[in-house]
Amino acid sequence: MFDWNDLRYFLAVARDGSTLAAARALRVSQTTVARRIAALEEGLGVRLFEKRQAGYSLTPAGEELVDRAQVVEQAASGFSEASSALARDTSGTVRITTQEIFAVSLLSPMLRELHERHPEIMIELDDSQDLRDLGEGEADIALRSSYGDPAAGIVGRRIGIDDWTLYCSRDYAASHGVPATRHELKKHAFIGGGGPKLWRAYSAWLHDLGLDDRIIMHHASAMGMMSAIRSGLGIAVLPCIVADADPDLIQCVPPKDDHGRVMWLVTHERVRHTPRVRIVIDFLYERIMRHKKALEAQRAAVAA
Repeated sequence: MFDWNDLRYFLAVARDGSTLAAARALRVSQTTVARRIAALEEGLGVRLFEKRQAGYSLTPAGEELVDRAQVVEQAASGFSEASSALARDTSGTVRITTQEIFAVSLLSPMLRELHERHPEIMIELDDSQDLRDLGEGEADIALRSSYGDPAAGIVGRRIGIDDWTLYCSRDYAASHGVPATRHELKKHAFIGGGGPKLWRAYSAWLHDLGLDDRIIMHHASAMGMMSAIRSGLGIAVLPCIVADADPDLIQCVPPKDDHGRVMWLVTHERVRHTPRVRIVIDFLYERIMRHKKALEAQRAAVAA
């Protein structure tokens, strides 16, 4: 077998008639050209050039093979151009999966600007409560929480701690006050639900606080709970990254500081270098982190 890369040296010498001229054209040393020609001849088992005083001259075998080498060169050039075009092409669909409350309250406002900047990218926003398999191509990007590092093959960026805690509306606070202690919580109405995964953790928390009998309604999603809170119906758990940005909501108690849940913006290594996926994940990460910094500044101002 021979090294296909050596065909470049073969064609350069055939065109320029000398290893010196070929070396200048290829921007390598003359010694390298001579060595690669020798390696090609050895690999093929055919003598390609006769070395003469005037330079290198193709042998009959070289004459016969030079046209075929040019076909390979053209194919390689076409392959390179096609791959470069793909690397520049940002058009197509990017599928994002996350919980409904993040899709509606956090990502949707950001996606307007993304569309204005990259109208060639079609976004499919999946807010199903089912966990989509990035490895199987069920989604390209996920905004999700976990209690550890992402699974094998999943790569991305750490957003930060995914805090959730209890919130009420300003109207509710005006009528019933804002509970600040465990004893005070027992005097208030709670909205349950949020979906099976959230409800398992949320219901366990309410049970630990002795608040099972204070639940007056269930909603199937976190967005439903947020709607009920805004209506002044009662108190429920919400993600801080969403609820703290809503001027109509008041945080009742600080979030637990030992839950260990972390939010990630992730994709699969199979598509991580796809231009449109890279654009979307970079854009969302920058905007989410900007959103977080704005919330931190707001909290610092309130604390001051």
